[in-house]
Amino acid sequence: MVPHIPISTIMTKNIIAISPREDLDRVEMLFNRHKIKHIPVVSHGVIVGMVSYTDLMRISFSEEVPEDSRTVNSVVYNAFTIEQVMVKDVVTVTGDTSIKEVAKLLADREFHAVPVVDDGVPVGIVSTTDLLYYFIKQI
Repeated sequence: MVPHIPISTIMTKNIIAISPREDLDRVEMLFNRHKIKHIPVVSHGVIVGMVSYTDLMRISFSEEVPEDSRTVNSVVYNAFTIEQVMVKDVVTVTGDTSIKEVAKLLADREFHAVPVVDDGVPVGIVSTTDLLYYFIKQI
């Protein structure tokens, strides 16, 4: 039997987070600059939401507009707030939650990432990609 391995051993510890007051242009810039797909929304040190790249693409015309045209996306992004786009009921796990439990949670709930919190404070994030790399190393 595989021992209980905590998610903290494979989570991304240097999370990129935003406040609910930030704008969606900045969110898109963070996705692109850091090559990430999920950003926790944090207010007063507590996770209040999660924005995914998919959430942003749902309101974007980016697939219909040439890549060099930022004007249309900026207009669309200015019509929405982070709070309108983010998922509000964020499921979190603690750093000592097992890798197996997190993998099952992501599979069952069809999430692609989950924030890791300890004592209510965000300490990391784990994505399906993190899990895949972990499982590849096990083979």
